[in-house]
Amino acid sequence: MFNRDKVKVGICPIAWNNEDLPEMGGDITFEQCISEAALAGFDGSEIGGKYPRDAKVLLSYLEPRKQEIASAWFSALLTTEPYEQTEERFIVQRDYLHELGAKVMVVSEQGGSIQGMIDVPVFENQPTLKTDAEWARLVDGLNRLGARAKERGMTVVFHHHMGTVVQSAAEVDRLMAETDPELVSLLFDAGHIAYCGDDPLAMLTKHIDRVKHVHLKDIRPEVVERVKREHLSFLDGVRLGTFTVPGDGAIDFVPMFELLAAHNYEGWLLVEAEQDPVVANPFLYALKARAYIREKAGI
Repeated sequence: MFNRDKVKVGICPIAWNNEDLPEMGGDITFEQCISEAALAGFDGSEIGGKYPRDAKVLLSYLEPRKQEIASAWFSALLTTEPYEQTEERFIVQRDYLHELGAKVMVVSEQGGSIQGMIDVPVFENQPTLKTDAEWARLVDGLNRLGARAKERGMTVVFHHHMGTVVQSAAEVDRLMAETDPELVSLLFDAGHIAYCGDDPLAMLTKHIDRVKHVHLKDIRPEVVERVKREHLSFLDGVRLGTFTVPGDGAIDFVPMFELLAAHNYEGWLLVEAEQDPVVANPFLYALKARAYIREKAGI
């Protein structure tokens, strides 16, 4: 299976506190998050909203717990603001992450995004890029950000996401076809692809050579169906429990683990399952996820 020296297993802090829904885990400190992640057997995490923005301060908390930083979310607005404004924010994040030792930058295009809009039904209102010129603007911007990341020996990994202009497998296909593979790689998230009704394994198979970062997010189909039926928003679904940790939902991750291992995947496998911590105890779900990965992926 995987080469343990080249693959790290992490968990995202969104299980402890959700920046888009501050009432979910608002009382939980980042120290609790990173301590419980370490206790559950993870190697590290992505940056959460409560993490210190001074890299040296953050490292002083991480190092005693033997925790590392994989990356952090970056909201690009390449389709709705001048490129220079996105790049300015990108460089600040790049240099912060570089100081923390991260190798990838998670980039999501948030121009027109509805993922954070509590009153906008996610299935009926997905934003789209309607013209070739709009696609060209996104592609050019991502390539340029990828070049800036390479200046620090880092890689841009694009995060397809529900409620954004790159949500479906077809949209991922176009983005991968048009971006420079030397500058833009892919963050594969099985949960988001399954949520929109596409086949995660088929997409992973198609783009396996571009995948440089993996989020392990499972879904509860009965909640997805409720979101559709009741015309709910993405955040409504989060509150209701759309997502859970791998092994607790409907997605079979085993063939994906096998495919990644067969292609000598190197990098992070990160559990990402935003749930209400009052309903789903983050530490217990972290333990469940870690046990599943250990059993099914062999690491």
